[in-house]
Amino acid sequence: MDQLWFYEKHTRGYGVHWKVKKVLHTEKTRFQELSVIDTVEWGKTLVLDGNIQVTERDEFIYHEMIAHIAMNSHPHPQKILIIGGGDGGTAREVLKHDSVQVVDLVEIDERVVENSKIYLPTMACAFNDSRLKLHIEDGIKFVQDTSQSYDLVIVDSSDPIGPAVELYSSRFYQDVYQCLRQDGMIAVQSESPVFYQDIFVKVFQNLSSVFPVVKVCLAPIMTYTAGPWSFTLGSKKRDPARIADDKKVIDGLKYYNGDLHRSAFILPQFIKDMLR
Repeated sequence: MDQLWFYEKHTRGYGVHWKVKKVLHTEKTRFQELSVIDTVEWGKTLVLDGNIQVTERDEFIYHEMIAHIAMNSHPHPQKILIIGGGDGGTAREVLKHDSVQVVDLVEIDERVVENSKIYLPTMACAFNDSRLKLHIEDGIKFVQDTSQSYDLVIVDSSDPIGPAVELYSSRFYQDVYQCLRQDGMIAVQSESPVFYQDIFVKVFQNLSSVFPVVKVCLAPIMTYTAGPWSFTLGSKKRDPARIADDKKVIDGLKYYNGDLHRSAFILPQFIKDMLR
């Protein structure tokens, strides 16, 4: 057991080793290989198809950024749709906003939700909130078929492999546009601009083909490859880099704040050059 390591491969020439204290669970779901491991440095960790999804130690950075940037740039978000996010972390952050009346969370793999409730309860606590409605189904089909309209759609998807591939397509973004209200916004995780430049640029291009306002922000998430991780926001009318007036400060956050909201949109020159 002292020599148990998990190896995560990112590119042909780069990978990361994680020392594992214990394998807590592993199974093959209908959609993917799922494991929960307890790592020496990062605590309990959810792994899908061999890729780290969330760790106890740094999940707050990812979840606070994908949620609060969009929530605070919209003046009064009441109805939110989350695609993916079966661990519950994004919903947990969204539900900290008093304006929220309903959160529809659409997760294709119910085993992600069930295992998160068992092994990642600090994230899965969101499922106990009466405002959250869980839908176990394909997020792409949900967006195509829904008659509901939303203030904000958050796409908290895994990497573009397996069931998540189409969540990065311009067709999907067009369907999202149709179910957003007139001042609605979309926020997506858009990968590493260092290691996955092609995906990062394609997300920006696909969103830009649909939304009149598209902006990228960055955060360092230690367990996602290395260097900056990106989030891309598309908006029908509002500037995602601007915090809406009279926003209530949410206590207890560990990463996000107002100054960081504004500065996260200041991009290094090499990333600006990619997006041209």
